[in-house]
Amino acid sequence: MRRDDAAERRQANRAVAVSAAGLAATGLVELLVAVLTGSVGLLGDAIHNLSDVSTSAVVFFGFRVSRRGPTARYPYGLDRAEDLAGIGIAVVIWASAVFAGYESIRKLVAHGPTAHVGIGICAAVLGIAGNLAVARYKLVVGRRIRSATLVADARHSWLDALSSAGALAGLLAVAAGQPWGDPVAGMAVTVFICHVGYDVTTDVIRRLADGVDPGIISAAEAAAGAVPGVIHAHARARWTGRVLRVDVEAWVDPGTTAREADALGRQAAEATAGQLPDLGSFTWTTRAAPD
Repeated sequence: MRRDDAAERRQANRAVAVSAAGLAATGLVELLVAVLTGSVGLLGDAIHNLSDVSTSAVVFFGFRVSRRGPTARYPYGLDRAEDLAGIGIAVVIWASAVFAGYESIRKLVAHGPTAHVGIGICAAVLGIAGNLAVARYKLVVGRRIRSATLVADARHSWLDALSSAGALAGLLAVAAGQPWGDPVAGMAVTVFICHVGYDVTTDVIRRLADGVDPGIISAAEAAAGAVPGVIHAHARARWTGRVLRVDVEAWVDPGTTAREADALGRQAAEATAGQLPDLGSFTWTTRAAPD
Protein backbone atom coordinates (compact mmCIF):
# COMPACT_ATOMS: atom_id res chain seq x y z
CA MET A 1 0.00 0.00 0.00
CA ARG A 2 2.95 2.32 -0.52
CA ARG A 3 1.74 5.59 -1.95
CA ASP A 4 3.32 7.28 -4.93
CA ASP A 5 5.23 10.16 -3.32
CA ALA A 6 7.20 11.51 -6.28
CA ALA A 7 5.32 14.84 -6.09
CA GLU A 8 5.96 15.06 -2.35
CA ARG A 9 9.68 14.51 -2.84
CA ARG A 10 9.77 17.29 -5.43
CA GLN A 11 8.07 19.61 -2.95
CA ALA A 12 10.59 18.65 -0.27
CA ASN A 13 13.58 19.23 -2.55
CA ARG A 14 12.18 22.58 -3.65
CA ALA A 15 11.62 23.64 -0.03
CA VAL A 16 15.16 22.67 0.93
CA ALA A 17 16.71 24.49 -2.05
CA VAL A 18 14.69 27.71 -1.60
CA SER A 19 15.33 27.74 2.14
CA ALA A 20 19.06 27.21 1.69
CA ALA A 21 19.28 30.12 -0.74
CA GLY A 22 17.37 32.41 1.60
CA LEU A 23 19.43 31.45 4.64
CA ALA A 24 22.69 31.81 2.74
CA ALA A 25 21.80 35.37 1.72
CA THR A 26 20.64 36.30 5.24
CA GLY A 27 23.69 34.72 6.89
CA LEU A 28 26.18 36.42 4.60
CA VAL A 29 24.67 39.85 5.23
CA GLU A 30 24.75 39.24 8.99
CA LEU A 31 28.33 37.97 8.83
CA LEU A 32 29.55 41.07 7.01
CA VAL A 33 27.77 43.35 9.46
CA ALA A 34 29.04 41.32 12.43
CA VAL A 35 32.63 41.82 11.27
CA LEU A 36 31.94 45.53 10.85
CA THR A 37 30.30 45.99 14.25
CA GLY A 38 32.16 43.43 16.35
CA SER A 39 28.83 42.08 17.67
CA VAL A 40 29.37 38.56 19.00
CA GLY A 41 25.62 37.97 19.16
CA LEU A 42 25.22 38.87 15.51
CA LEU A 43 28.31 36.83 14.60
CA GLY A 44 26.92 33.74 16.32
CA ASP A 45 23.58 34.25 14.60
CA ALA A 46 25.29 34.60 11.22
CA ILE A 47 27.33 31.42 11.70
CA HIS A 48 24.20 29.64 12.83
CA ASN A 49 22.30 30.74 9.73
CA LEU A 50 25.14 29.69 7.46
CA SER A 51 25.31 26.32 9.22
CA ASP A 52 21.69 25.84 8.16
CA VAL A 53 22.86 25.80 4.58
CA SER A 54 24.96 22.73 5.35
CA THR A 55 22.01 21.29 7.28
CA SER A 56 19.81 21.77 4.23
CA ALA A 57 22.39 19.87 2.20
CA VAL A 58 22.11 16.98 4.68
CA VAL A 59 18.31 17.01 4.41
CA PHE A 60 18.51 17.13 0.62
CA PHE A 61 20.88 14.15 0.67
CA GLY A 62 18.43 12.24 2.86
CA PHE A 63 15.57 12.87 0.46
CA ARG A 64 17.65 11.87 -2.54
CA VAL A 65 18.85 8.62 -0.99
CA SER A 66 15.36 7.68 0.19
CA ARG A 67 14.13 7.71 -3.43
CA ARG A 68 15.85 4.40 -4.10
CA GLY A 69 13.50 1.45 -4.16
CA PRO A 70 13.79 -1.87 -2.32
CA THR A 71 16.71 -4.16 -3.16
CA ALA A 72 17.85 -7.60 -2.04
CA ARG A 73 20.13 -5.98 0.55
CA TYR A 74 17.61 -3.29 1.58
CA PRO A 75 14.20 -4.99 1.19
CA TYR A 76 12.38 -2.05 2.83
CA GLY A 77 14.07 0.53 0.65
CA LEU A 78 16.03 3.48 2.04
CA ASP A 79 13.20 5.55 3.50
CA ARG A 80 15.07 5.51 6.81
CA ALA A 81 17.67 7.82 5.24
CA GLU A 82 15.37 10.74 5.97
CA ASP A 83 15.43 9.86 9.67
CA LEU A 84 19.21 9.50 9.62
CA ALA A 85 19.42 12.98 8.09
CA GLY A 86 17.76 14.21 11.25
CA ILE A 87 20.90 13.19 13.16
CA GLY A 88 22.86 15.65 11.01
CA ILE A 89 20.43 18.40 11.94
CA ALA A 90 20.82 17.63 15.64
CA VAL A 91 24.62 17.69 15.35
CA VAL A 92 24.56 21.12 13.68
CA ILE A 93 22.26 22.50 16.38
CA TRP A 94 24.51 21.32 19.21
CA ALA A 95 27.65 22.55 17.43
CA SER A 96 25.99 25.97 17.06
CA ALA A 97 25.20 25.96 20.79
CA VAL A 98 28.84 25.29 21.69
CA PHE A 99 30.09 28.02 19.36
CA ALA A 100 27.55 30.64 20.51
CA GLY A 101 28.27 29.92 24.17
CA TYR A 102 32.03 30.10 23.76
CA GLU A 103 32.00 33.37 21.83
CA SER A 104 29.56 35.00 24.26
CA ILE A 105 31.62 34.10 27.32
CA ARG A 106 34.85 35.19 25.62
CA LYS A 107 33.50 38.66 24.80
CA LEU A 108 31.94 39.10 28.23
CA VAL A 109 35.28 38.34 29.93
CA ALA A 110 37.33 40.45 27.50
CA HIS A 111 34.86 43.40 27.56
CA GLY A 112 34.97 43.60 23.76
CA PRO A 113 33.47 46.72 22.11
CA THR A 114 30.56 46.94 19.69
CA ALA A 115 30.54 49.57 16.89
CA HIS A 116 28.01 50.80 14.30
CA VAL A 117 25.13 49.56 16.47
CA GLY A 118 22.43 50.97 14.17
CA ILE A 119 23.64 48.89 11.22
CA GLY A 120 23.82 45.85 13.47
CA ILE A 121 20.21 46.36 14.58
CA CYS A 122 19.07 46.46 10.95
CA ALA A 123 20.95 43.22 10.22
CA ALA A 124 19.36 41.51 13.23
CA VAL A 125 15.89 42.54 12.07
CA LEU A 126 16.71 41.13 8.64
CA GLY A 127 17.77 37.89 10.30
CA ILE A 128 14.47 37.63 12.18
CA ALA A 129 12.37 38.25 9.08
CA GLY A 130 14.36 35.88 6.88
CA ASN A 131 14.31 33.02 9.34
CA LEU A 132 10.62 33.34 10.14
CA ALA A 133 9.80 33.22 6.43
CA VAL A 134 11.99 30.17 5.86
CA ALA A 135 10.68 28.39 8.97
CA ARG A 136 7.06 28.93 7.98
CA TYR A 137 7.66 27.72 4.45
CA LYS A 138 9.43 24.51 5.51
CA LEU A 139 6.88 23.81 8.27
CA VAL A 140 3.95 24.05 5.86
CA VAL A 141 5.61 21.80 3.29
CA GLY A 142 6.86 19.36 5.94
CA ARG A 143 3.42 18.90 7.46
CA ARG A 144 1.81 18.60 4.05
CA ILE A 145 4.09 15.75 2.99
CA ARG A 146 4.40 14.31 6.52
CA SER A 147 8.18 14.62 6.70
CA ALA A 148 9.54 14.62 10.26
CA THR A 149 12.96 15.68 8.98
CA LEU A 150 11.64 18.77 7.17
CA VAL A 151 9.55 19.72 10.20
CA ALA A 152 12.66 19.37 12.38
CA ASP A 153 14.55 21.59 9.95
CA ALA A 154 11.73 24.14 10.20
CA ARG A 155 12.12 24.15 13.98
CA HIS A 156 15.80 24.85 13.49
CA SER A 157 14.96 27.88 11.35
CA TRP A 158 12.50 29.03 13.99
CA LEU A 159 15.38 28.75 16.47
CA ASP A 160 17.44 30.99 14.20
CA ALA A 161 14.70 33.62 14.36
CA LEU A 162 14.99 33.53 18.17
CA SER A 163 18.74 33.76 17.79
CA SER A 164 18.35 36.87 15.67
CA ALA A 165 15.92 38.29 18.23
CA GLY A 166 18.49 37.69 20.95
CA ALA A 167 21.15 39.44 18.92
CA LEU A 168 18.73 42.36 18.39
CA ALA A 169 18.03 42.61 22.12
CA GLY A 170 21.74 42.69 22.87
CA LEU A 171 22.38 45.42 20.34
CA LEU A 172 19.48 47.47 21.69
CA ALA A 173 21.02 47.16 25.15
CA VAL A 174 24.37 48.35 23.78
CA ALA A 175 22.61 51.29 22.14
CA ALA A 176 21.13 52.13 25.55
CA GLY A 177 24.61 52.29 27.06
CA GLN A 178 24.95 48.74 28.38
CA PRO A 179 27.98 47.14 26.62
CA TRP A 180 27.44 43.82 28.41
CA GLY A 181 24.10 43.42 26.58
CA ASP A 182 25.65 41.84 23.48
CA PRO A 183 27.50 38.94 25.17
CA VAL A 184 24.64 38.32 27.63
CA ALA A 185 22.21 38.13 24.73
CA GLY A 186 24.57 35.64 23.11
CA MET A 187 24.37 33.40 26.18
CA ALA A 188 20.58 33.64 26.17
CA VAL A 189 20.61 32.54 22.54
CA THR A 190 22.74 29.57 23.56
CA VAL A 191 20.03 28.47 26.01
CA PHE A 192 17.42 28.61 23.22
CA ILE A 193 19.68 26.59 20.96
CA CYS A 194 20.14 23.90 23.61
CA HIS A 195 16.40 23.70 24.23
CA VAL A 196 15.51 23.20 20.59
CA GLY A 197 18.48 20.86 20.18
CA TYR A 198 17.10 18.69 22.95
CA ASP A 199 13.63 18.60 21.35
CA VAL A 200 14.96 17.77 17.90
CA THR A 201 17.33 15.11 19.23
CA THR A 202 14.52 13.48 21.21
CA ASP A 203 12.27 13.37 18.14
CA VAL A 204 15.01 11.87 15.98
CA ILE A 205 15.89 9.20 18.54
CA ARG A 206 12.23 8.29 18.97
CA ARG A 207 11.89 7.77 15.22
CA LEU A 208 15.05 5.69 14.96
CA ALA A 209 13.92 3.58 17.93
CA ASP A 210 10.57 2.90 16.16
CA GLY A 211 8.58 4.95 18.64
CA VAL A 212 5.04 5.89 17.54
CA ASP A 213 2.02 7.65 18.97
CA PRO A 214 0.05 5.02 20.96
CA GLY A 215 -3.07 6.35 19.24
CA ILE A 216 -1.83 4.83 15.98
CA ILE A 217 -1.76 1.36 17.55
CA SER A 218 -5.21 1.81 19.09
CA ALA A 219 -6.69 3.02 15.80
CA ALA A 220 -5.21 0.12 13.81
CA GLU A 221 -6.40 -2.49 16.31
CA ALA A 222 -9.87 -0.97 16.49
CA ALA A 223 -10.21 -0.78 12.70
CA ALA A 224 -8.99 -4.33 12.08
CA GLY A 225 -10.87 -5.76 15.05
CA ALA A 226 -14.15 -4.30 13.81
CA VAL A 227 -14.02 -6.33 10.57
CA PRO A 228 -16.65 -9.12 10.72
CA GLY A 229 -14.87 -12.44 11.16
CA VAL A 230 -11.95 -11.03 13.14
CA ILE A 231 -12.07 -12.18 16.75
CA HIS A 232 -9.10 -10.17 18.01
CA ALA A 233 -6.42 -7.97 16.44
CA HIS A 234 -2.98 -6.97 17.66
CA ALA A 235 -1.06 -4.22 15.84
CA ARG A 236 2.47 -2.91 15.66
CA ALA A 237 3.64 0.17 13.77
CA ARG A 238 6.74 2.17 12.95
CA TRP A 239 7.82 5.04 10.73
CA THR A 240 10.55 4.73 8.12
CA GLY A 241 11.02 8.24 6.85
CA ARG A 242 7.56 9.42 5.84
CA VAL A 243 6.17 5.89 5.43
CA LEU A 244 3.96 4.57 8.23
CA ARG A 245 4.17 0.79 8.33
CA VAL A 246 1.48 -1.13 10.22
CA ASP A 247 1.58 -4.87 10.95
CA VAL A 248 -1.63 -6.51 12.15
CA GLU A 249 -1.85 -10.01 13.63
CA ALA A 250 -5.47 -11.20 13.71
CA TRP A 251 -7.13 -14.17 15.33
CA VAL A 252 -9.95 -15.72 13.30
CA ASP A 253 -12.19 -18.75 13.45
CA PRO A 254 -10.19 -22.01 13.03
CA GLY A 255 -12.40 -22.95 10.09
CA THR A 256 -11.48 -19.84 8.09
CA THR A 257 -9.93 -20.70 4.73
CA ALA A 258 -6.88 -18.99 3.27
CA ARG A 259 -9.06 -17.23 0.70
CA GLU A 260 -11.39 -15.96 3.40
CA ALA A 261 -8.46 -14.83 5.54
CA ASP A 262 -7.05 -12.91 2.57
CA ALA A 263 -10.42 -11.21 2.04
CA LEU A 264 -10.50 -10.24 5.71
CA GLY A 265 -7.03 -8.74 5.30
CA ARG A 266 -8.16 -6.55 2.41
CA GLN A 267 -11.11 -5.32 4.44
CA ALA A 268 -8.88 -4.65 7.42
CA ALA A 269 -6.42 -2.72 5.25
CA GLU A 270 -9.19 -0.50 3.89
CA ALA A 271 -10.60 0.08 7.37
CA THR A 272 -7.17 0.91 8.78
CA ALA A 273 -6.38 3.28 5.93
CA GLY A 274 -9.64 5.06 6.67
CA GLN A 275 -8.51 5.65 10.24
CA LEU A 276 -4.84 6.36 9.44
CA PRO A 277 -4.47 8.57 6.34
CA ASP A 278 -0.67 8.39 6.64
CA LEU A 279 -0.68 4.60 6.20
CA GLY A 280 1.94 3.60 3.64
CA SER A 281 2.41 -0.14 4.24
CA PHE A 282 0.06 -2.77 5.71
CA THR A 283 1.02 -6.33 6.61
CA TRP A 284 -1.68 -8.87 7.53
CA THR A 285 -1.18 -12.13 9.41
CA THR A 286 -3.92 -14.48 10.63
CA ARG A 287 -3.92 -17.05 13.38
CA ALA A 288 -6.52 -19.61 14.36
CA ALA A 289 -8.28 -18.62 17.53
CA PRO A 290 -8.13 -21.25 20.32
CA ASP A 291 -11.22 -23.41 20.62
